[in-house]
Amino acid sequence: MSSSPAQKLKPSHILPILPPPLAEIDIKNALKAGEQIELVLHDGTTLSGTLQKFQRDEKSISVAVDGGATQDIAFTRFRYFQLPQPRAWAPEQLAPEKAAQPANQGSRILQYRIELKDGSTLSDVTLGYRSDAGGLYLYPMLPNQRYCHAFVPHTSTEQYRLTPAEAPADAAAEVAEAVEVPLVDDSAEVHAAALKNVETTEALEEVLRHHKAAPKLRLGEILVKEKFITQQNLDDALEAQKLYRTQGKNMQIGQVLMELGTINMGEIMQALSEKLGIPFIDLGKFKINPEAIKYIPEDLVRKHGIVPVHYFNNKLVIALENPMDREALDAVRFHSNLYVEPVMASKEEIEHTITTLYSMSAIESESLDDFTLGYDDTEKDGKEEEYGETSVQDNVIVKLVNKIIIDAYQQGASDIHIEPYPGKKKTIVRIRKDGDLKNYYEIPAKMRSAVVARIKIMAELDISEKRKPQDGKIDFKKFGMLKIELRVATIPTAADMEDVVMRILASGEPVPLEKIGLSERNMTALKRMISKPYGLIFVCGPTGSGKTTTLHSVLGYLNTPDVKIWTAEDPVEITQRGLRQVEVKPKIGFNFAAAMRSFLRADPDIIMVGEMRDKETTSIGIEASLTGHLVLSTLHTNTAPETVTRLLDMGMDPFNFADALIGILAQRLAKRLCVACKVPFEPTEEEIREMVAEYCYELVAPTAPEDEKQALYDTVLKEWREKFTTNGKFTLYHPKGCKTCDDTGYKGRLGIHELLYATNALKKQILDHAQVSEMLALGLQEGMRTLKQDGIEKVLQGITDLHTVRTVCIK
Repeated sequence: MSSSPAQKLKPSHILPILPPPLAEIDIKNALKAGEQIELVLHDGTTLSGTLQKFQRDEKSISVAVDGGATQDIAFTRFRYFQLPQPRAWAPEQLAPEKAAQPANQGSRILQYRIELKDGSTLSDVTLGYRSDAGGLYLYPMLPNQRYCHAFVPHTSTEQYRLTPAEAPADAAAEVAEAVEVPLVDDSAEVHAAALKNVETTEALEEVLRHHKAAPKLRLGEILVKEKFITQQNLDDALEAQKLYRTQGKNMQIGQVLMELGTINMGEIMQALSEKLGIPFIDLGKFKINPEAIKYIPEDLVRKHGIVPVHYFNNKLVIALENPMDREALDAVRFHSNLYVEPVMASKEEIEHTITTLYSMSAIESESLDDFTLGYDDTEKDGKEEEYGETSVQDNVIVKLVNKIIIDAYQQGASDIHIEPYPGKKKTIVRIRKDGDLKNYYEIPAKMRSAVVARIKIMAELDISEKRKPQDGKIDFKKFGMLKIELRVATIPTAADMEDVVMRILASGEPVPLEKIGLSERNMTALKRMISKPYGLIFVCGPTGSGKTTTLHSVLGYLNTPDVKIWTAEDPVEITQRGLRQVEVKPKIGFNFAAAMRSFLRADPDIIMVGEMRDKETTSIGIEASLTGHLVLSTLHTNTAPETVTRLLDMGMDPFNFADALIGILAQRLAKRLCVACKVPFEPTEEEIREMVAEYCYELVAPTAPEDEKQALYDTVLKEWREKFTTNGKFTLYHPKGCKTCDDTGYKGRLGIHELLYATNALKKQILDHAQVSEMLALGLQEGMRTLKQDGIEKVLQGITDLHTVRTVCIK
């Protein structure tokens, strides 16, 4: 879904179908042929003309387009349409006694929010609404007691919500009677149960996906039904409410109940959740999606008392005590530029969660006066008492380690490096972001042993063993509310110190195959490769080059109900519904080879193996691919042709290997230019010529005649001008630096790829044990583009720069 904020249907963008359900307006004032119409298509263009027919059952309309012929337009082709003629209404027409409403119609003045399938959202106030099999009929209100009409077909709608438009700003005051709008016909009991039993992100998504306002019950009735109070308690409160009114105190029923001591705020909040149709979550049990944490800064969280709990479909879900807090919701929308969905939680749980997630202020108040950024090797005079390893549970040490991990994750880091130094020199903490290491914190020398010991305890390592390296994992959900894992490695260094390196393994959703950055050529070839029913496909590259992400994107593309997919991973970093995922445990002998042997007895169609690092695993993979299975795996090699040589050097039978191989995808991650500050420039002809020569380096031999080289250069340059120029001019970009990218000029990374297809000619070369250079020449001849060539094409697209491509490519 789009990350654009909700937009209002403006007066010039809305109008008629049937009159508002509560307005006693003659049917002649409703939709009729000849009305002016504005129709917004899915690509954002607007058609204007006159309406000829509205055929709800056929799900189409006929429009005489201005300056053109009449067109029949199916509902599936447009987002919504509007009729730009305002209608008048009178406030007395809203009196509820003047119209008995069917169950599927709205009432009074409502706030609507519609999330469209194309990613946009619509939001405004409507004078009632209607809904039928065709779509949603809205009557947005205009100044001077006027309204207009709009129609949004169900075929364009992802989900929608209608709630009372004028809600109190204070949650405690929201206990007054309110008119609720049931949007679906689920039973009240089922809906109420769903709202109250939300402990996972999956359950939360399900509730929000079918979100509707609760049945038409008053708060007091809900409290009685839920057995928070008795009917006698409610009757007493109603009498007290009347008494308060005679004294000039206009108190809501919930406030009266609290004043009488009958009920507390927590119980009211749960009832209010049902009343408003908004989920109530227990933050103590709920598994917060770490992706959500990135979108709201700590100061905004603390200022408004909110907790980001989930992110999905470009929608940010936040927990707050008062779901009607307009100031908080608007602030989050403005900062995140996302559709924001509120859920409810108790004030105590919110405060506790904020303290857990954002605890540096507490750390800094507990004797970390010398906790600074940057390098300072100055040794202080005097003795300081060092935190011993027995202090690993100390509040300061616990919060410090949690804060380092949380901050690194929020900043998008992939690795955390803890680097102690001897004497009184401070321990350096560095994080790797977008491939580069940068300074993060300096920890006082007195804390170094306790910090390392704390991390080792979290990873279940032996804190008494300092002479040899150890490795383990941290399930951070046990310590700091974030659902992430960290792979931990400790390494002994000089002066009896220990370095710690933690790799952040954030569980998340797979990236769609179309969004991993493959060129059109490579995308077509890869889809052809993975459509094979059996065979062997490798994704290769160095550590941290995105191989696992690419494999999961492929699996997401192949993941259908009629396919059985098994994966063996170390560890499971990305989870997908429909996959059967296994985490190998080498310490107990359950390695990749053992996992594959068990998979072959479990009726697989597709097998994904995290890495083929030894002869046994690779041999089983080849055998599995030859017996009717599609096998996907990774390998740590630099280029696609080199992968073939590496596997043959492992001792693979070239006949079986050549028969099994479908293709090899090599990849790197290059830094992406910051879109907020990159500076365009027009390169000179000489610069373009140099890029062409660099691009063609592998395509023509250095000893080739100059006229042959020139002919190739001219051909490539002609292709570039057709694909990458505007008005015959190239536009490239320089990095600049801004607040968005921490003044680096780069933000995020993109994939650079090299795809080698296993043609018959390549398979013959495998059988002949051909050299890497020979396989490279064949691949280029058959249309392969090297990593450098793919990177240069992305420079020409303005995504990155040539310096970055040269940095990550070998040649």
